[in-house]
Amino acid sequence: MATENDKKEQLELSATNDVDIQEASSLEWSAADEKALVWKIDLRIFPMLIILFILNFIDRGNFANARLKGLEADLGLSDVEYQTCISILLVGYVLMQIPSNMILNKISRPSWYLCSCVMIWGMISACIAAVHNAGSAIACRFFLGCVEAALFPGSLYYLSRWYTRKEMQTRVTLMNAGNLLAQAFGGLIAAGVLGDMEGKSGMRAWRWLFVIEGVITVFFAFVALFVLPDYPTTTRWLSQKEVFIAEKRLVDDAGVADEDEDDMSAMKGLWLAVTDPKVWLLAITYHATIMGLSFSYFFPTITSALGYGTTETLLLTAPPWIWALIVSIPNAIHTDSSGERFFHFAWPAVTCCIGFIISMASTNTGARYFSAFMMTTGYASGFAMLAWISNTIPRPRAKRAAALAFVNAWGNIGSIPGAYIWPSAYGPYYRKSFGASLAILSFAVCSAFVLRTYLKHLNKKLDSDEGVAFEASEHALKHAAELAHESAEEVSERKKAFRYLY
Repeated sequence: MATENDKKEQLELSATNDVDIQEASSLEWSAADEKALVWKIDLRIFPMLIILFILNFIDRGNFANARLKGLEADLGLSDVEYQTCISILLVGYVLMQIPSNMILNKISRPSWYLCSCVMIWGMISACIAAVHNAGSAIACRFFLGCVEAALFPGSLYYLSRWYTRKEMQTRVTLMNAGNLLAQAFGGLIAAGVLGDMEGKSGMRAWRWLFVIEGVITVFFAFVALFVLPDYPTTTRWLSQKEVFIAEKRLVDDAGVADEDEDDMSAMKGLWLAVTDPKVWLLAITYHATIMGLSFSYFFPTITSALGYGTTETLLLTAPPWIWALIVSIPNAIHTDSSGERFFHFAWPAVTCCIGFIISMASTNTGARYFSAFMMTTGYASGFAMLAWISNTIPRPRAKRAAALAFVNAWGNIGSIPGAYIWPSAYGPYYRKSFGASLAILSFAVCSAFVLRTYLKHLNKKLDSDEGVAFEASEHALKHAAELAHESAEEVSERKKAFRYLY
């Protein structure tokens, strides 16, 4: 939890910024000033965050790549033990997401917290090079998942403290570019290491893979520590005017300041999240989406069915993931510009399902490789869901932090049974596995449609009875009034204009 020094520092910075904002709010500022601030923050956040996400998914996926060069045989893993090594990471990952985001909501220096977690998981990943049996491999993978749990939901919450609802989809997709690039370049890096490092210093190439990638992770985490900003009111290199603009634009987006009462506990935020039907609809949809996309954990194995050698197979895994990135970014930009959510989620999922059908129906090399491009397109659906969460649960802050972690945890719970959909007995064509994934992802589309229908219903209800979408603390209303030079009553009225995006 946050230390007393963290709390004292946050109070001092907040008090200072309250005075500064009152002075800055009297200054003129334009859309160009806001655009310049957003660009400044983009440049500080995204290059480093994308690199950390690349390393995150490389460290998570290197177990599948190492399998192609003797890991399974050297450790004496059975089929079930290998699948357990894959899925146990997700157990730790799921268990720690909600506690991690609760901590993140209470501290003033998210850059230090997130980067420290990245350093620790880099060390754990490197330690996998020293394992010699199933038990030690499973233990390392479990603790790796526990520490990795901080980055993904933490970054979603971190971005929601800087960006408006109509900016989030593009930013979430840019952040997740690290995922897709990791899928692409992870195979390329693995091809180089596994092809050239066999026997170096008396160590197997797959062990070198964990060492090299772990050391790289620690290095970039240390660099990111000094690059990433913190929150708008706790970032020291922002001017008074920039702090004011950063806070005021979030007020304009939701109607109130992004603040909670001082005594709002993390547990109260969690309770507000788990008692909200919208959070459960989001969780069920994301759960089914991630389970339906579980093929990614076995992509090198699936690609090996094309009949090429280890190096060629790893190289062939890259283009489909680069394609997924090319598709996802325009989809995200259009999602933000249009404000529409469901159809930008549905079409990539449907395309992915068609890819599953082709892989089930054909043994032709060209057709199956083409279907790989269609399958990776489905990741654009997963990215659409992630932005939909913060759009739907904007306030209070503690609730949003818990909801983001809760929904993401449910999504990753889907990866646990998803890891068992692909036993080697179903290979080399995995028709049963593709059939199960087809059914699960189709359910996800249906669940997303239910979510869309429910949000439309809530908007109609807000239109008819002039209610409010969420409650706001007196502290948040007062701060919003100061920022906007309005009365608390005027802010309350403006908050009624909030509508859900669907």
